[in-house]
Amino acid sequence: MTTTIARIPVAHLSNLKERSGYSIKIDDIEIALFKTSNGKVFALENRSPHPKGGVLSEGLVSGEYVFCPVYDWKISLADGKVQAPDEGQVRTFELEIKNDIVFIIL
Repeated sequence: MTTTIARIPVAHLSNLKERSGYSIKIDDIEIALFKTSNGKVFALENRSPHPKGGVLSEGLVSGEYVFCPVYDWKISLADGKVQAPDEGQVRTFELEIKNDIVFIIL
């Protein structure tokens, strides 16, 4: 079985503000893009894993973490893991940056 990989252009790196979240939608997947103060870019599913959800792109970014705007859960931008004492996981997406274009790999 062959897996098809899609590289989808989603943003210009130079247009992303540091420590801010951006919401994009690809098919039925809502994704949050984040650019940290050290220039790294991350992509996570745009929903906190707790039962009431929370739009992560509206959360506070600190270092390589985003804080859920509803319950203040601390979530790693790198691997999507919710930090203790809370528990959970957010789906992450691979990115590629080429010539100022940010691509999501699906």
